[in-house]
Amino acid sequence: MQNKENTPTMTRRKAIQCAAALGGIAALGTTTRAHAAENTIKLKANDVVLFQGDSITDAGRDKKDQSSNRIPTLGNGYARMISEQLLGEYSELKLQCYNRGISGHKVPDLQKRWQKDTIDLNPAVLSILIGVNDIWHMLNGNYDGTVEDYENGFTQLLADTKKALPDTTIVICEPFVLRCGAVNDDWFPEFTNRLAAARRVAEKAKVIWVPFQDMFDKAITEETPPSYWAGDGVHPTMAGHALMAKTWMDVTGLG
Repeated sequence: MQNKENTPTMTRRKAIQCAAALGGIAALGTTTRAHAAENTIKLKANDVVLFQGDSITDAGRDKKDQSSNRIPTLGNGYARMISEQLLGEYSELKLQCYNRGISGHKVPDLQKRWQKDTIDLNPAVLSILIGVNDIWHMLNGNYDGTVEDYENGFTQLLADTKKALPDTTIVICEPFVLRCGAVNDDWFPEFTNRLAAARRVAEKAKVIWVPFQDMFDKAITEETPPSYWAGDGVHPTMAGHALMAKTWMDVTGLG
């Protein structure tokens, strides 16, 4: 029996779908290049690059080992993928890449451990992705923080960081969700309001903004639906982490 997937009609249909997907990624590339023109980071010898956040950043890292530049300590996600690229591309600089993301954490949790896990490491580049647990835990009845709590806490965290580390380049990654898995209509418009709050925090602090939600929205096609990028709507797949790493590198001008 002939496989319909091999017929000329199916081939043309898939070609059209793939072209549409590539068009979306290309459009995203134009956006990230525009960001990079403004946000290019200049790395120096022995600089520390630190990734902070929740489970998306954590990505199963070995928390018992606090050292830099090791696969187990960098986890299995975008933080490791970025670190691998930086360590290969800028090998002569002998960078130190750390991951201090912890699964389940919210802004108040970052505040409690900020001195030890951030300030004391004195990073040249600090990347923060935080916000999804602030609403997920609220929906589960385990947290009662409001949008205002999130915005005020995040604003204070950045103010404290800039005071303690005036020479650090801060990168704020946009929190994101995709409509699949655990993410349903109950998340909205609450999550949209928190995205707006995160953007206000970044703009007020004048830091680099990596538009992850916008990135995923543009990447979704018939061939690559939301579940392709994040199976449960929150935690990225390998493809999702890879796209995050590419976008982060492009936006910061380090790609």
